[in-house]
Amino acid sequence: MALEILQDPRLQKVEWKDLCDLSRLEVVYEVGIYLPWLAASLVFAHFGGIWYVPALACSFMFFLCGLRQVHNAFHYAVGVSRPAHEWLMFVLSPLMMSAMHAVQWNHLRHHRHCMDDEDVEAMSAKMPGWKALLTGPQFPVRLHKAALQMGNARIRKWIYWELAAILGMAVLAFAVLDWSFLRYHVIAMVVGQCFSAFFAVWTVHHDCDRSHYIARTIRNPMKAFVTYDMFYHVEHHLFPTVPTCHLPELAERLDKVAPELKTKLVF
Repeated sequence: MALEILQDPRLQKVEWKDLCDLSRLEVVYEVGIYLPWLAASLVFAHFGGIWYVPALACSFMFFLCGLRQVHNAFHYAVGVSRPAHEWLMFVLSPLMMSAMHAVQWNHLRHHRHCMDDEDVEAMSAKMPGWKALLTGPQFPVRLHKAALQMGNARIRKWIYWELAAILGMAVLAFAVLDWSFLRYHVIAMVVGQCFSAFFAVWTVHHDCDRSHYIARTIRNPMKAFVTYDMFYHVEHHLFPTVPTCHLPELAERLDKVAPELKTKLVF
């Protein structure tokens, strides 16, 4: 049997349902969390030259915040209506150059088949770190292929529309608009997708098992702050509908009943 930790009776003692509710201000924050970083990256890239350095830093933060938003959207935990969650994923698809409904399909499957042979998302978790980096460009291709082959008609429809939007973004950047900052953004996001197997998967699952220590986490408040709380990953696997902004509080509650789970840290 795998994922025994999900059946651990100690988890029944953890209060978590109250953490699923978001205030109106929290919803506004979660919906627009990536916008300042996206705007800053495009402005810096517009000036070119040495300004590409801060542009890259802002693009990295945009990618991180974009992952946070779609990650919550995958579990319908942004605090908006269900159709709005679908459209959030659609909008971020061309902005991040990946069909987010394909990523969602694989991510939900990852929760059901965490690190087994059917878990496409976690393919890099069982590799050495250097190999996870080298195989990174294959990762988005495998995600899209798996979702298109095995996803239902609804998911495939969303993916096809998202792929069309991604193609449209690329055409605008390289064949229609003479905007260097837009070309920069597209290239930066494609490169970012090639590193997601390492940063979004390997970092939180390497050297874990399929029974008890299924994922890593974080406890240093400063490290959690600069990473937008994205590395409370064991908490996410145990209670996936809790929004990211409430994971630090969930971690405190989990520590009281299962303190050993905080020993496997991301960094």
